Amino acid sequence: MENITPCRIESATTLFGQPYVSEGSVQAQIDLLKSLYAMAMMVEARDAYTGGHLWRVSRFAGLLAEDLGLPVAEVRKIMLGGFLHDLGKVGVPDAILNKRDRLSDEEYAIIKTHPRVGADLLAEHPLAALAMEAVLMHHETPDGRGYPAGLRGEDIPQTARIVGLADAYDAMTSSRPYRAGMPEARALDIIGEHLGSQFDAALGERFIALGRAGRLSHIVGHSEPGIPVQRCPSCGPTMAVSRRKRDGDLLYCPSCSGEFRLHRQPGGLAVTPTGRQDAAEAARPLVDHDLIADLTAEAGLLLAEGTPRWWRQVFA
Repeated sequence: MENITPCRIESATTLFGQPYVSEGSVQAQIDLLKSLYAMAMMVEARDAYTGGHLWRVSRFAGLLAEDLGLPVAEVRKIMLGGFLHDLGKVGVPDAILNKRDRLSDEEYAIIKTHPRVGADLLAEHPLAALAMEAVLMHHETPDGRGYPAGLRGEDIPQTARIVGLADAYDAMTSSRPYRAGMPEARALDIIGEHLGSQFDAALGERFIALGRAGRLSHIVGHSEPGIPVQRCPSCGPTMAVSRRKRDGDLLYCPSCSGEFRLHRQPGGLAVTPTGRQDAAEAARPLVDHDLIADLTAEAGLLLAEGTPRWWRQVFA
């Protein structure tokens, strides 16, 4: 992440401006934060076409928040929300989540339930307040045509507006079996065409400027810093590679279950098909504990801030 130095949680006296109570309390909150990241990764693993999506949305959102000059605490909170925003997709059936064709109206209606499902899932978690805005409202739009509540303009919290913009950009620039990802320039043009309607005008202009300056390119198509998503010849770029994967290790396409062997080369990573398939291995969700450790150290912790006004409005 540009210009953001990961904090050493163990030695910090405050986290996001919130004082620690005791070393034991700090460790308990760190463990709670890790549980949120792990839960998000398990949900992402169900979608065969979104390897690295949560990491990329978190990075895009953090860069925009940082460019806005927001306090470091707020930047990290927004990045956490970016990583957790799709928690509610745990309630979407696999047949819909991984459908290669256009969704029917009924299927799209089910997809649209995921913000509320995510909010319900998160609600009783002790750290819910850190990510609730992003989880519940990342599909709200300035023109009031978003969901689930049809909020307008400034009624949508800034965190949700930032994460929604980052989410849309990654969706446009990522490949699917039925379409290639858009060039970055085209995705930025589309954001520009929908400023004030689908995207917050001021935030969108700042995001476009970041993209035009090339400050988003190192994130597009990657699942971790410097690690591009690997391509299945049949399904496209679907395989997120953990940094702990060694030369010669096996990878599996989550879409077609094809088996591949990883090669670490001086010029980067490469994969070659073995000619075998293993549906059980391909379907096995993997939690990247190294990435979770980095994210936790980078994010720090926030203490719950009570029940905000938007919570009461949406769940009234």
